Amino acid sequence: MKQSIVRSTGRFLPDRVVTNDDLAAWMDTTDEWIQQRTGIRERRWVSGEGELGVSDLGLDASKIALERAGWTPEDIDMIIFATLSPDIFFPGPGCLLQHKLGLSSTPAVDIRQQCTGFLYGLMTADAYIKSGYANRILFVGAEIHSTGLDISTKGRDVTVIFGDGAGALCIEGDQTAGNKGVLACSLHAQGKYADALMTEAPASRLNPRISANMVEEGRHYPTMDGRNVFKLAITRLPQVSKVVLDQAGMSMDDIDLVIPHQANLRINQAFGQSMGIPEDKMFHNIQRYGNTTAGSIPIAIDEAIEMGLIREGSTVLFAGLGAGLTWGAMIYRF
Repeated sequence: MKQSIVRSTGRFLPDRVVTNDDLAAWMDTTDEWIQQRTGIRERRWVSGEGELGVSDLGLDASKIALERAGWTPEDIDMIIFATLSPDIFFPGPGCLLQHKLGLSSTPAVDIRQQCTGFLYGLMTADAYIKSGYANRILFVGAEIHSTGLDISTKGRDVTVIFGDGAGALCIEGDQTAGNKGVLACSLHAQGKYADALMTEAPASRLNPRISANMVEEGRHYPTMDGRNVFKLAITRLPQVSKVVLDQAGMSMDDIDLVIPHQANLRINQAFGQSMGIPEDKMFHNIQRYGNTTAGSIPIAIDEAIEMGLIREGSTVLFAGLGAGLTWGAMIYRF
């Protein structure tokens, strides 16, 4: 059977660096307060000038990944794009990216699983490859949070967390890969907690979908029950990670690197301590980029490869929990 092999990766982060001190000039917060609660020192935000969407960030990351893979856009059988911040309400950014790559009819799939967009997206790519429908897939996870945040004291609990960025992977089916690719995966969702982390408007359940009153009330800004999300994350991330280790017949000793979704450094540290993961096996970059949601793990993979932390034969555990709620874990061998 074909295995889904990551041939190359790429990432793109906007040039604009927004520090905690920058945020403190706009809202009642401090660098110490933000770092204590999230571990974040700075994040990247788009400039806010002109019309720039997640498909543009995804395009920059994709060009890097395509060049490293030795692919042209015409080599792509399918595009899978994960984001919660599409360029426009519809259509999704997968089709927009397809056009920007100069393609005419290559199929595009959009994934709306927020912080677990990479996990759901890679499993979707794996299914398409193993079914024989596609052999070369471009996966992109990208977000522009900054243009949709409440940059005031009222919104600080959410605003300080999020950053902008994109990561891309070229994934190819390989009949001769052996014991590589996805070794185990477990995905979950529980809509019961949908309102724990959400942006309410615009929405089709509202009539009108957006109004001046909704904007005045701030219902177009993301809201989060941070305490509940934290509690759920530190419980479910260890649980689902143990499930995939059991599926693969492995222990943490067999894992070379753990890349959790970069939601909150304190969550990831608690997750690591619960699992007994040595600190040198845990990858963190949230301190510099904040939470880039669907872009978080793809960006981290690209950095880890660049740093030599992921090599040929490396076995990596991915895990994440986010809005939906959705959560999951995967073991992947490069």
